Amino acid sequence: MRIDIDKLTEAELIDLNHRIVERLRFLGQKRAHDHMLKFKIGERVAFQPEGLPPKVGMLTHYNKKTVTVITEDGQHWTVSPRFLQKASPEDVGIIKGNVIPLKKIK
Repeated sequence: MRIDIDKLTEAELIDLNHRIVERLRFLGQKRAHDHMLKFKIGERVAFQPEGLPPKVGMLTHYNKKTVTVITEDGQHWTVSPRFLQKASPEDVGIIKGNVIPLKKIK
């Protein structure tokens, strides 16, 4: 569908602009939501902040476009879900407390 914007009035162009911006915002939120659905509240996740070592923590909250992760050292991070990956026992520091790693028997 092609729109000839040369024939639109200023008011119509402003309205079209608002609708385009709103649609782009919606698509961004949908994309973030689709990434969020790959993870569950309480799940262990890992992410790599720019310029810092990797962090491992628990996903505690879904926000509109981000998730909240509490790391093992108690820090709260607001992270875009596209930067998350599921943490594995091999991730640094993930096995603590009462968790005992068991080896698979083949």
